[in-house]
Amino acid sequence: MKKSICFLLLFLLGISFVHAEEGALLAPNAKSAILIEVETGEVLYEYNSHEKLAPASMTKMMSLLLLMEAIDNGSLSYEDKITASKNASDMGGSQILLEEGETMSVDDLLKGISIASGNDAVVAIAEAIGGSEKNFVQMMNEKVTSLGLKDTHFQNSHGLDEENHYSSAYDMAMIARELVHHEKILEYSSIYETYLRKGTNRQTWLVNTNKLVRFKEGVDGLKTGYTKNSGYCLTATMKKEGMRVIAVVMGEPSSTTRNAEVSGMLDYAFAQYGMQKLLSKDSIVDTISLEKSKRENIDIVPKEEVSILYSKRNKKIVPTYEISYGKIKDTISKGETIGTLEIKDGEKTIRSVPLTVKEDVKKATILDLLLRYGRSMITGSISLEKR
Repeated sequence: MKKSICFLLLFLLGISFVHAEEGALLAPNAKSAILIEVETGEVLYEYNSHEKLAPASMTKMMSLLLLMEAIDNGSLSYEDKITASKNASDMGGSQILLEEGETMSVDDLLKGISIASGNDAVVAIAEAIGGSEKNFVQMMNEKVTSLGLKDTHFQNSHGLDEENHYSSAYDMAMIARELVHHEKILEYSSIYETYLRKGTNRQTWLVNTNKLVRFKEGVDGLKTGYTKNSGYCLTATMKKEGMRVIAVVMGEPSSTTRNAEVSGMLDYAFAQYGMQKLLSKDSIVDTISLEKSKRENIDIVPKEEVSILYSKRNKKIVPTYEISYGKIKDTISKGETIGTLEIKDGEKTIRSVPLTVKEDVKKATILDLLLRYGRSMITGSISLEKR
């Protein structure tokens, strides 16, 4: 079944869909840059966004993504203790000064990576998850492929310069988008300063390499990077007025310029665009009837909240939506995908959202069907299964 319905509410609100604005020059000193809105993935601005460049410690976003997935699937916990290998303790660049044989919790290693960009900390995590850093890097590249990214190949888990280790501003933004869906990571990346090994003779002060976390309200991540080859890089995320955006710059000449230009990109995003919530998870978008289900009328709802990005300057439009269903069973669990809601601007699909039932649907018993048949005979109509 397909159904096309006008969102009259949008007309009243004056919503308009947007695409990356042309003509604006943001981050002029960067080799490449991109600005995206997280929920829709819409690109608000880009410049050389697919150029392959050294990503430096922004590499760690992929390492953190695999770590958060490992925690989610139960193979690691925040309380687990990890023992640092010689390989981890010997890592150069930024460190949290792990010693060979030292044990540290996943929670503290996360702080060491997210706040201080510790190369030793990320290698310890990589070895714990992958068995070796080499195996972990293979997992990183497999994740790149699964995300459909074309501009990235990793040679290590930390981002120190190495031949054939590269990414792009676009790919970094997409990896960051996946990472911030694990909202717990923002509790770490938003910390400006803290201590490891507190109360011991090896107490270590951590200060966030992303200064925007402290000096720009709403910024709560995500990852800096610098090597001689890469220049100064930054992936920053900010949430304000119900909208989260991600800005990435690569190849900046200094940390001061990097911070200033990313700050300007973030300001641009919130000055030009906004998010409008259309539907919640409880919004009924359709009601269907199933002949052999216990309940005759079944309410259909989105599996996720539905919002759209709009420009504060563009002309108003009236979007529509289409609902399509596959084969629907007589027994359906809440959360089970049974169809798709497509929000459209003319012929173009803006968002595709999976649909589910508002409540569990159970199969009717013989008694249920007899009672239903009796009612239909009385009313003179038989409810037909709607597909």
